[in-house]
Amino acid sequence: MKRVAGVYVRWVDAVNYRIGRVMMYGIFVMMAILLWSSISKTFFLPTLWTLEMAQFAMVAYYITGGPYAMQLGANVRMDLFYHDWSVRKKAWFDAFTVLLLLFYLGVLLYGALGSTAYSLGYWGQEPLAYFAGLLVGTEEVGRLERSSTAWRPYIWPIKAVMIFGFFLMLLQAVSELIKDIATLREVDLRVV
Repeated sequence: MKRVAGVYVRWVDAVNYRIGRVMMYGIFVMMAILLWSSISKTFFLPTLWTLEMAQFAMVAYYITGGPYAMQLGANVRMDLFYHDWSVRKKAWFDAFTVLLLLFYLGVLLYGALGSTAYSLGYWGQEPLAYFAGLLVGTEEVGRLERSSTAWRPYIWPIKAVMIFGFFLMLLQAVSELIKDIATLREVDLRVV
C-alpha cells in the first residue's frame, strides 16, 4: 500500500508541477490581452473580445495553477499559531482541513459538471449520466450556451477548464492528505 501511495503522490505532484509551471506564464497572456485592449481603445476601434478573453484567461490561470500552489504550500494560511507548531501537529491539522477541502472540491466539481452540461444544451438533473451518454453516443450536444455580451463567445470551453482544474485540485488534495498521513506515521514516501 505504501508503494501505491508513493507512486500516486509522485505522479500527481509531477503532473501538477508541470501544468503549474506552464500556467505561470498565463499572467503574460493576460497582460498581452489587456495591453492590446488599451492600445486598440486608444489608437484604433475598441475590440469586443479583449476584456472577456482576459477574464477567461484569468480563470484558466488560477484554476489550473491552484494545485501547483497547494503543492508548494503557497496557498493562504492563517499562521497566527500554525508556524509555532511541531511538524506532527501541523500534519494532524492539515489532514483534518484537507478532508474538509476534499468535500468542498467534490461539491465544486459536481457543480462544474452540471454547469458545463447546461452550457452544452442539457437541461436535465443528472449531469454525470449526460456525460456518460455523450461518451457512448446515447446523448447529444444541444443548443450551446453563449455569453450575453456583444462578443457572444461559447461558454463551454471555460467551464471545461474549470472541471479540469477542480479535478486536478482534487487529486492534489488527496496527494497532500497522503503526505500528511505519511508524516504522522513517519513514513518517507520518497523511499517507497
